[in-house]
Amino acid sequence: MNQTATHLIPVTDASFAEEVLKSDQPVLVDFWAEWCAPCRALGPIVESLSADYEGRAKIAKVDIDSNQQIAMQFGIRSIPTVMLFDKGQIVDTFVGVRPKADYDAALKKVL
Repeated sequence: MNQTATHLIPVTDASFAEEVLKSDQPVLVDFWAEWCAPCRALGPIVESLSADYEGRAKIAKVDIDSNQQIAMQFGIRSIPTVMLFDKGQIVDTFVGVRPKADYDAALKKVL
């Protein structure tokens, strides 16, 4: 199973409510941008989580450059910011690159 990136859900301003807020599964959302080096460093961790949690949780990415409305709505001031949503509510927020275990622990709490 090498195509982990295929499990990532690209989310936009238009699809955020449907994909994240109305999801019946917990959703880990990575707010990132192409020009952000730490975001690129976090990419493989997020992709690996998407494979680990396939079918149990959604792992989504929001490009803040093309989806500024959502970034503003959630007060994203520095990236990468990763937010965990459960039943439409933010249950955890991580700013900066963190070890995979941190995201893993947060996901396990809501599953």
